[in-house]
Amino acid sequence: MSLPPSRPDIAFIPTPADAIEAMLDLAQVTAADRFYDLGCGDGRLLIRAAQRCGCRGVGIDIDPVQIEAAIASAQQAGVGDRIGFRQENLYASDFADATVVAIYLLPHLNLRLRPRLLSQLRPGTRIVSHQFDMGDWQPDRVVRLEPSEEDSTLYLWIVPFDIPSNLATT
Repeated sequence: MSLPPSRPDIAFIPTPADAIEAMLDLAQVTAADRFYDLGCGDGRLLIRAAQRCGCRGVGIDIDPVQIEAAIASAQQAGVGDRIGFRQENLYASDFADATVVAIYLLPHLNLRLRPRLLSQLRPGTRIVSHQFDMGDWQPDRVVRLEPSEEDSTLYLWIVPFDIPSNLATT
């Protein structure tokens, strides 16, 4: 007997185009980066990162329909050789080789993911979030896009060398 497929914790909401560009700027993404988009949806952020910055990367999403759309879009955009997509649960995924991580999840999901980010990512890795923070982990930078398509707020964290004990747990 096979188990039913996992369902997404939240519905797919696309990141607005202006927020995508600002997220890439905020995280200072370059061709040397390994960019992970956790909860990538249709892959638009990762595809744009590969096009604009020349980076390599991986998008992870639990929804097989979104993963199929992302793969097709990456091929159509001509970046399918630099980026890949995996249908996986974020809370069980390996993204330890990332130098930049992007998220657009709800606050309680960011908090649930935070210990995994801090345990896997190397010091200096940049994490950029659209709209939602990570509780008591103070961001290194906050950018508000006003006016924008949806008055976006972006957060940037840089993984520290010494992780405070209160941040490693939820």
